[in-house]
Amino acid sequence: MTECKKVRVTLVKSLIGTIESHRACVKGLGLRRRHHTVEVLATPENLGMINKVSYLLKVEF
Repeated sequence: MTECKKVRVTLVKSLIGTIESHRACVKGLGLRRRHHTVEVLATPENLGMINKVSYLLKVEF
């Protein structure tokens, strides 16, 4: 079995003023508030959400 790499994602901008689908992506990644950091698996689904809201995030591979 191959292991998926993990990606460290930090929310650096506020969700105020963003559209609802972008808020849903941030919530789906498990981020709750500014400067909150989580590690998620680098699956195509998660990478797609990261790409969609990349203007709100800091991403470390």
